[in-house]
Amino acid sequence: MKEFLIGRLSMEALPHEWFTIGGSAFFGALILALVVILTVTKRWGWLWKEWLTSVDPKKIGIMYFIVAGFMLIARGGLEALMMWLQQALGSSDMPGFLGASHGYLSAEHFQQIFTAHGNIMVFFVAMGFIFGLINYIVPLQIGARDLASPFLNTLGFWLFVAGVVMVNMFFFVGGEYAATGWLAVAPLSGTEFSPGTGMDYLIWSLQISGIGTTLGAINFIMTILKMRAPGMTLWKMPAFTWGSLCSMIMAVTVFPLLTATLFLVFFDRYFDTHFFTTALGGNAMMYTNLIWMWGHPEVYILVLPAYGVFTEIVSTFSRKAIANYTSNIIGLIGVSLFALSVWLHHFFTMGAGADVNSFFGVMTIFIAIPTTVLVFTWIATMYKGRIRMTTPMLWFLGFIAVFTFGGVTGVMLAVPPVDFQFHNSLFLVAHFHSNVIGGVLFGVFAGISYWFPKIAGYRLNERLGRYAFWCWMIGFSLSFIPMYILGLMGATRRLDTYDASSGWQPFYVLMLIGGIIIAVGVALQLAQIIASVIQKRRLHDSTGDPWEGRTLEWAVPSPAPSYNFATIPQVTTRDAYWEMKKQGIPARKFEDIRMPKNTASGIYISIFAFLVGFALVWHINWLAIVSLIGAIVCVIARTFNDDTEYVVTAAEVEKMEETRMAKVRALHAEKDTGPDEDMGLLEFIKLVITWALNVIRTRRWRNQ
Repeated sequence: MKEFLIGRLSMEALPHEWFTIGGSAFFGALILALVVILTVTKRWGWLWKEWLTSVDPKKIGIMYFIVAGFMLIARGGLEALMMWLQQALGSSDMPGFLGASHGYLSAEHFQQIFTAHGNIMVFFVAMGFIFGLINYIVPLQIGARDLASPFLNTLGFWLFVAGVVMVNMFFFVGGEYAATGWLAVAPLSGTEFSPGTGMDYLIWSLQISGIGTTLGAINFIMTILKMRAPGMTLWKMPAFTWGSLCSMIMAVTVFPLLTATLFLVFFDRYFDTHFFTTALGGNAMMYTNLIWMWGHPEVYILVLPAYGVFTEIVSTFSRKAIANYTSNIIGLIGVSLFALSVWLHHFFTMGAGADVNSFFGVMTIFIAIPTTVLVFTWIATMYKGRIRMTTPMLWFLGFIAVFTFGGVTGVMLAVPPVDFQFHNSLFLVAHFHSNVIGGVLFGVFAGISYWFPKIAGYRLNERLGRYAFWCWMIGFSLSFIPMYILGLMGATRRLDTYDASSGWQPFYVLMLIGGIIIAVGVALQLAQIIASVIQKRRLHDSTGDPWEGRTLEWAVPSPAPSYNFATIPQVTTRDAYWEMKKQGIPARKFEDIRMPKNTASGIYISIFAFLVGFALVWHINWLAIVSLIGAIVCVIARTFNDDTEYVVTAAEVEKMEETRMAKVRALHAEKDTGPDEDMGLLEFIKLVITWALNVIRTRRWRNQ
């Protein structure tokens, strides 16, 4: 009876190691603090009505940013520092209790951190940021008021959140995470080598969030194809929208592969089916093919929207149209097509044969061609442009430096004989991070800096943003250039200890120092946001167009109203808003607007989905069945609910627009007595210390 009710749950599943106790204490304290703050400020109703149940893609985009940023700081970034510290201390001649050739982490714990770091950074940081940008910007760029399916959008987000909760659940119940590497390569993913629940947490966190990604991708594709403003043909779409469209088409193509593969791994573990184990005719290489058929395109799913971000930024801050728009878009499409035919270069060493290796090696080299076309269009755009060296432009230039280095090493690894030498070495890890950090994260940071005035209504602090950029550049160089060198010296990935005679320790120490500098850069980015909030009156964007932008998102107020456009624009050219400014903004004719109602259905379905995953992790079969039925009932109930929209009348729209303009005029009339320049770091530190002392003295933190 006990096994029927709680499956394999037992007292041993509760936190009992230092890292699970620490993790559960941290998350518990964070939840308690949020509960206290929301209760004291009486914000529970506001949070539920205005945010959690919202179907506004702009608010959902902001929530993606918050969740992804939290996972970057609390898990992904922290785990990177923990690995670097372990490796810096992992030399066998280290004295004292940190010596004995093991550093401060056990081998098993190091492998768990290694696995979790990869899963979290790809699925719950990079994907979260990219989906946040697409949610907020794409509807504005194409002149749409919403997405094709607001419900699918909120459902996709909450499935993403359910995956985030699942990937952290082992801190509370389970005590371990998978130690298989982030792709959980077979046969390590089987019960023979991973008998605990850690692998099951990996499966269901990725499965739930992956289904949310697929639903979101379908929604974005339909929005871009069917909801563009009148006159906006495909060849008049902004580059970021094109990058997002290519990315989402790839996601719809390959994420079902991930879903099917994870189900097969689940069947192997739960029903002993042996799809990927050698017993009873299974084939581990089938798993490797399937996972990389998803895994390599996933890198481009992340980087294609970033390419679009860079195109928008280069055009805006060079003050000219993108050079050869057609070539730029064909470059994006070319990257998408080639990315689907290069997955096997990840296992050149596994006996596929000379002909197969040669084909995939050539295709991997060919993918550099459309990428190079993109780089040339960016350089040609900057040529003879009146370049403004803003923070978004700095992130672009940093991307060019880092990503080019990663691309060159990628061409090296595309040659099978070279890959035979470098495979499974830190050289490959450095190449991967050059592409993902330089391409994806720098693209996200550039995009957030660029569109922050549109999101918040005021621009970001430039001085602190520059400090953060240089910390990232210096920290990245110190962390990953030594990694290339270590790879050439023979250091392999997943290595937690090494012999002192190898001479590797100085390079690992440099990597740790670089990681600390990157952490300082992240802290400066947080300080940049806080300083911007403090000075938001001076940094306020009253025009909706602080950068002299070219695309439609700059045609609406900052921040954008819930309905985006009071009047849907008529598009006649590529840089639609730039042309509107030259020809004169047409008079607005207000009309009734149909808007979707908020709904909690996505939350309820995601809770049931989480319970299904949790039940299958612990073999609580009755709970899995009941939760699955609950999710299906919620979907059916939502499907038959016809009361999903409300109307904002033309008079109400006109009144809201007049109220907004009155606020803008008031801000123009109100003289700002603050400083004339962005707050510096020392001034920020002094202000924070003064605020903290006031809180201690008055015991009040509000209205400080």
